[in-house]
Amino acid sequence: MDHRTPVRALISVTAIAAATMALTSSPTLAATASIPAYGEAPAATGILTTAAAAATTGQAKPECIRVKGAAACVGADESDRPGISIEDTQPDKLHATVEYYLNGYLGTKYVIHNLAGENEIRGSREVGKTVTFRAALYKGNHRIRVSRWKTVRSVTKYPVKPETRITPATARARSEVCTSTKRAAAMCFAEKDTFVFACDTGADQRQARAEYFVGGDPTARFEIHQLAGFNTCGKAHHGDLAISKYRASVFDHNHRVATRLYKYN
Repeated sequence: MDHRTPVRALISVTAIAAATMALTSSPTLAATASIPAYGEAPAATGILTTAAAAATTGQAKPECIRVKGAAACVGADESDRPGISIEDTQPDKLHATVEYYLNGYLGTKYVIHNLAGENEIRGSREVGKTVTFRAALYKGNHRIRVSRWKTVRSVTKYPVKPETRITPATARARSEVCTSTKRAAAMCFAEKDTFVFACDTGADQRQARAEYFVGGDPTARFEIHQLAGFNTCGKAHHGDLAISKYRASVFDHNHRVATRLYKYN
């Protein structure tokens, strides 16, 4: 899944949406299939930080998916968990994580690591019209358990709109801060209506990632995995929350092959 293939031709959003529906409509496929890295571009995340609480009567119920130790949910604006969130549900040394794609685009994967511990929830208020997500449990950077994929649609009144064909040059021009690794990954961001780019600047089979924290919170680590190939960028939104710590990295599957030290903003 984390190994991406360079994109040589654009694939229509309609075809991608159909593939996503096929994936999630079959329990067997949803549990076993890897989502390919192709598509047309999305956007992502602010942050939701709260302790776990029971749903209030009259609120819309979030759509959730669980694995032992973690519960990932996508909720409507009026629910007790608006946007996308990940809860740590067990007292152990593992941490809960949600992995997701937005707007039917499979070329950029977003990840939120909940480092806060049992009964805590971390997440984002800013999601797209379509969210394909799963819950996972990690020990350090190693994934221990993972759920099937689930897709929900039209849960937010003001979804983040997709933005297509962003190149590294465009990302740098629109950003205030950039950092990069010599093995071909770049991370750039701006802090007015904060957004983050993760860009692949190398023509190889490796994957560019942005890894960062927002709003000064050390208990939620955000990642953008750019899967679509050379000269492409993935974009995430964070509203009025500033980036607090960040780095750009290059991965071969799940093996980090290059990175910068974290920088503080």
